[in-house]
Amino acid sequence: MKSFLALAILLCSLSGLSQNLSSEALLDNAINYHDPNGNWEHFNKTFTVVMTTPKAPKRTSVISINLPAEYFNVTATKDTVTTTYTLDKGKCQMQYNGKVLDSLKAKDKNMTCDRATLYKNYYSYLYGLPMKLKDAGTNLSDTVEKKTFKGKDYLVLKVTYDEAIGSDVWHFYFNPKTYAMEIYQFFKTDEHGKEKPDSGEYILLSEETLLNDIKIPKVRAWYYNKADKYLGTDTLIEE
Repeated sequence: MKSFLALAILLCSLSGLSQNLSSEALLDNAINYHDPNGNWEHFNKTFTVVMTTPKAPKRTSVISINLPAEYFNVTATKDTVTTTYTLDKGKCQMQYNGKVLDSLKAKDKNMTCDRATLYKNYYSYLYGLPMKLKDAGTNLSDTVEKKTFKGKDYLVLKVTYDEAIGSDVWHFYFNPKTYAMEIYQFFKTDEHGKEKPDSGEYILLSEETLLNDIKIPKVRAWYYNKADKYLGTDTLIEE
């Protein structure tokens, strides 16, 4: 009986600690779960993401991110069209169905180097979470929220960004026992910086794979916050 009571007290104590973490401690615990060996800063991997959306052909994107070499490449195929964006130490190259384009021909295909940078930032951000929340210009909320989402309890970290980076407000939902990131959600803001409740999207994360020994969600299901309307699913396939 004594051992049972001691175990119960210990579990309650640990639970209390997890529920009263600072935002910095929650983020550190989440990073320790996903990237315990600090491999993100040396990330160098090629992987495939298949996007499926209602009433539209699937899109298959082969993505290469090499952070030490400052290299990014994404080759996306949808129907009979394949586009490639490459950034190599800031130098941009674009291809359409395998043919290298100059800036004028790229513009005719609605392809730009700004879009290449957008894709680099997009994929590096989403597949670098939660580690990317350590980046400069990222502002963590002062406190950790406790929320229930679709019947499950989470520890939630609210994040805003410096004006030069973006105006959206993000919420990251972590498993209170393991600190695994299971959902993220963002809202647009009004002229006063307040969240618009019917704006933005939430993304449900499921399954995991290891890329450079980092635990990364394999499946991302996207929904509008408004009316829970389903948008599509990204599924990661390691090369």
